[in-house]
Amino acid sequence: MLKNKSIFFLVGLLAVSCSDPSLNKPLTHSDDLVEVIHGKSIADPYRWLEDFTSDKAKSWEDKQNKYTNTFIESTKYKKLISKNLEKVWNGESVGMPFKNNENTFYYYNQGPWQHSKLMIRRCEDCADEVLIDPNKFSEDGTISLGGISISPDGNIIAYSLSDGGSDWRKWKFLNINNGEILEDTLNWSKFSGAVWEPDSSGVYYQKYEEPAGELLAELNELPKLMFHKIGDPQNLDTVVYENPDQPRWGWSISISEDGNNKILSISDGTEEKNRIYIKTKDVDVFIPVIDDLIGEFTYITSKDSFLYFYSTHDAPNGKIISLDIKDSSFVWNDVVNESSMPIRSANILNNKIIVTYLKDTLSDINIFNLNGEFEKNIDLGLQGTFSGFGGGIDDTETYFSFSNYITPTKIYKFNLIDYTYDLFWEEKLDGFDSNNYSTDLKFYESKDGTKIPVHVSHKTGIKINAATPVLLYGYGGFDISILPGFSKRFLAWMNQGGVVAVASIRGGSEYGAKWHEDGMLFNKQNVFDDFAYAAKFLHENNIGSPNSTAIQGGSNGGLLVAATMLQNPDLFKVAIPAVGVLDMLRFHKFTIGWAWTSDYGSPEIKDEFLNLLAYSPYHNVVDGECYPTTLITTSNRDDRVVPSHSYKFAARLQKAQACDNPILIRIEDRAGHGAGTPKYKRINQIAEVYGFALDEILN
Repeated sequence: MLKNKSIFFLVGLLAVSCSDPSLNKPLTHSDDLVEVIHGKSIADPYRWLEDFTSDKAKSWEDKQNKYTNTFIESTKYKKLISKNLEKVWNGESVGMPFKNNENTFYYYNQGPWQHSKLMIRRCEDCADEVLIDPNKFSEDGTISLGGISISPDGNIIAYSLSDGGSDWRKWKFLNINNGEILEDTLNWSKFSGAVWEPDSSGVYYQKYEEPAGELLAELNELPKLMFHKIGDPQNLDTVVYENPDQPRWGWSISISEDGNNKILSISDGTEEKNRIYIKTKDVDVFIPVIDDLIGEFTYITSKDSFLYFYSTHDAPNGKIISLDIKDSSFVWNDVVNESSMPIRSANILNNKIIVTYLKDTLSDINIFNLNGEFEKNIDLGLQGTFSGFGGGIDDTETYFSFSNYITPTKIYKFNLIDYTYDLFWEEKLDGFDSNNYSTDLKFYESKDGTKIPVHVSHKTGIKINAATPVLLYGYGGFDISILPGFSKRFLAWMNQGGVVAVASIRGGSEYGAKWHEDGMLFNKQNVFDDFAYAAKFLHENNIGSPNSTAIQGGSNGGLLVAATMLQNPDLFKVAIPAVGVLDMLRFHKFTIGWAWTSDYGSPEIKDEFLNLLAYSPYHNVVDGECYPTTLITTSNRDDRVVPSHSYKFAARLQKAQACDNPILIRIEDRAGHGAGTPKYKRINQIAEVYGFALDEILN
C-alpha cells in the first residue's frame, strides 16, 4: 500500500512537471566576458547573441519561442482578441488621397487583404483602378511596399520594396499609363525617398555601399546622394553629393517649384537640427546657407524668389520663415512668428499657410497669408489629431483626416477658397460605435512637478477600480509626439474591459523643442520618472493598481518600458518592451544605431557613458530581484534596432529572476521593426501579447 502511494506520488509529480511550463525554461550559455570601459568593469556574458543570424543564435531563438508559446499560444483572451480583431479588421480602409496632374491616388484595403493596394483614378468620373498590388509581391505577404514618388509629368511612379521588414529598400519604376514595370532597379537604398527632376528625367536618392558583412547588422555609414536617369543601369548613376570626411552625415534633397533651386538638407544622426545647402541655377555647387546646427530647417515650398521653411531657430515652438534668393544673395525673414503653442505641421496651398498647432496634444488649425497675417482659425468642433493638407502652392482643394482614441479615421475634402469641407470617407468597423467608448485628457505631476498629459480611454459603463486591467503606453524620445489616434490594438484591449492610458511624456515634442530636450541626454531619467508617475497617478485615482497594470512601448519606447520596470519592479504586473534599445553601451555599433547618440549620448564619451550605464536595461538587472511578468517582443530581421538587444536582455533577466513571474521573449520571423508587417502577423501578435497580459492580470 505504501509502495503504491509512492508510485502514485511520483506519477503525480511527473504530471505536474510536464504541465508546468516554467519548469521547462531554456538555459542560456554565458561567457565570462568583462571589459574595462572608462575605468568601469562591464560584464557582457551574452555578447555571443549579437551574432543573431548564426546557427547558435537561431537555435536559442527556436528554444525561446517554443518556451514562450507554452504561455501565450492558447490563452482564453488570445482567442477572444483574435476573433474581435478579425471582425474589426475586416472592413475597408482608405488612405489620404493625393493628386498628380489629373490623376488621384490613394491606398485602399477591402478588408481581407494583407496589404493595402495603391489605387489610381484617372479623372473625376473615371473608375478606380489598381496601380500597385503589394499582395502579389510574395506568397506569405512579407515583401511590402515602401515609399512611392510620382514623376512631375505623371507618367512614371517610383516605388520601393522591403524584404521581410528590413530597412533596406529596392526601388522599381512603373509606367502609369500602360502598367509596364521598367527595367530600372536601384539597390542598397536606405532612409531615402525618390525625388524627381522637374523634367521627369530621373530621381535623386540616398545609397549606401553594399554591406561586406551581415546586411542586417553592419554599420550604415558614408551614404551618397545619387541621381538616376531613367533608362540607365544603376552603375551609371552619378554622385550628386558626398562627404567622406563626415561618414555619418545623411542627405535629402528638395527642388523648388520652378526648378531653379536644389535644397540639400544635411542631417547629423537623429538630431532634428540640420544644415541647409543650396544650388541655384547660376552655380554648379551647393552653397552653405545654414552651416551650423542652430535649429531645424524644413523646406515647405517656393513662390517666385522665395523659399519657405519651417524652423526652430530662435523659436523652440517653431515658426515659418522665408529665404529670398536674388542675385546670389540669401536673405532670411520671419513670416509666421513663434506661438505659445508648438507647430506640428505646416503646408502652403492656394497661397495660404496652413499651420497645425498642438494645444495640450490636440490639433488647432490656423490659416495665414504669405505675409504671415492671420486669416482664420478652422474649428471643426472635434478634439483629436488632424493630418494631411498636402498639395501644391496653387492647389485650391486638399484632403485632411481626423481621429482620436475612440474615433476611427475620417477623411475630408477641403475647399481652400471658401474653407468648406465634406466628408470623403470614414472608417466603419463591424460592431463598433464610438458612443460606446469614452476618452478623457487628464494631467498629472511627475517627480519634479512637471505636468504631463495622459489620455485615458475605455468602454463606457465599465466598472473601473483597482482590479481593472490597465494598459499604459508611452514613447518619450527623438522629438516624436504621441498624439491621439485610433488604434485597433488599443480597441482590442478596451473590448476586454480594460483601460488604455497613453502618456505624452517628455522626450517628444508635444510642447516644443524644450519638451524634447528635457527628456534627452543627461535629462533621460525624466522620461522614466514621467512614465512611472503616470502609473502612480492612475493607481491613486483607483484606475488599476500594481496588480493590474501592463506597460508597453516600442523601439525607444521599449527602452522606456524596460528601464522603468527595472527601477520600479513593484509598480507593474506585466511589462511588454517591444523591439527595444536595451544595451545602451553597444547600441551604436550596429546599422544606424550610431545616429541615436544625438538623443542618448555616446558611450565613447566618459560622462555620457556613465549616464547611459545608470539606466541601461541590460546592465541594471539585479540578481535575486522579483521583476514583473515580462514579455519581450522583437523580430529576427529587425535591422533598425537589431534583435540582439532583446535577446541579451531576455537572457540576463531570465537568469536574475527570483520569483515565479515568467520572463519570456517572442521573436517574430520574417519581420522587421514593424513597418510593412502583413495583417495576419499583426493580428496574431496583438492577440498573443495582449491575451497573455490579460490572462496574467485577470487569472
